Amino acid sequence: MASIPSDFQDLFEQATFAYVATLTPEGFPHVTPVWIGYDDTENRLLVNTERGRRKEQNARQDQRVGVGMTDPDDPYRALSVIGEVDEITEDGAREHIDELAQRYTGSDYQFEIQTTRVLLKIRPDEVIPHGGG
Repeated sequence: MASIPSDFQDLFEQATFAYVATLTPEGFPHVTPVWIGYDDTENRLLVNTERGRRKEQNARQDQRVGVGMTDPDDPYRALSVIGEVDEITEDGAREHIDELAQRYTGSDYQFEIQTTRVLLKIRPDEVIPHGGG
């Protein structure tokens, strides 16, 4: 298992958009932009979504994922992660989406929740930092 370098953890403290790639049942990549979090205690990337969304369905079938993000202040500084979703949980997901919304929009989550919020917890197996000195 790999970990996020300390000099790249700031990407999870600002409004950095990430792109998460999951695999469809047919084996095709499905890439979607997301708000991203990081639990440095568990060393897990956190993707918050609703139960039943395509990325959640894909991750239940095939846990392998890729995540890419670019520093919003420096397009030549980026982070790529290859890993697996090792947990999908509702625990703390509603509170987490409000934390993310505060970071990205400055207020609590404003969109209607159709089903239930879930967290995809991604274990980083390979971490590839780009730039940043």
